[in-house]
Amino acid sequence: MPEVENAVEAEPSTAAPLFGDRIDVARQYTADLARRGEELGLIGPLEVPRLWSRHILNCAIVAPLLRPGRTGDVGSGAGLPGLVLAIARPDVHLVLIEPMERRVDWLISEAADLGLDNVTVIRARSEETRLDVPLDQLTARAVSSLSKLIPTTAPLVRSGGELLFMKGSRVQDEIDAAAKIIRKARLSNVEVLVLGEGVVPEVTRVFRATVD
Repeated sequence: MPEVENAVEAEPSTAAPLFGDRIDVARQYTADLARRGEELGLIGPLEVPRLWSRHILNCAIVAPLLRPGRTGDVGSGAGLPGLVLAIARPDVHLVLIEPMERRVDWLISEAADLGLDNVTVIRARSEETRLDVPLDQLTARAVSSLSKLIPTTAPLVRSGGELLFMKGSRVQDEIDAAAKIIRKARLSNVEVLVLGEGVVPEVTRVFRATVD
């Protein structure tokens, strides 16, 4: 019975249109994560039956927001959204920033197994990260509140670049609480995008802001 309960979720019909000709790579990544994710501490035991709808599609819906160039992903962990975005957008170079060695090893090996030549993995916390060239955009998912996230990530992005943080339903509360920090970081064009309505089971909320 537990095997049935923890079976991998069937691929939703919306997956193929989101990934296009990259769907086979997305399928392999999803299968790999379902097989090894819990063992490696990348996902919890309850996530496998909702891996596509809650995680893979939730990240893929953000892919159209990326610009050709270099996008960072802070706290990449299992590769959500970093590896998903690298799969969906081969024209964008993803810089995955993750402090935990076990997760870094997974990201490196999985990117190699998937044949992703547009991925670089850096073992570091965001505040410790040193880049030769600033990023064009930077994303994060389920890492920390905006008040903590913005001061450590905005310095990694070039002037005119963007922060794209995937947040929960209380994102506006986070924005209100971080008002002073947003001003101090000189962020502009602050907005919340709600993506995937009518397309995916759970909408994705993205805090987007320009780094001046």
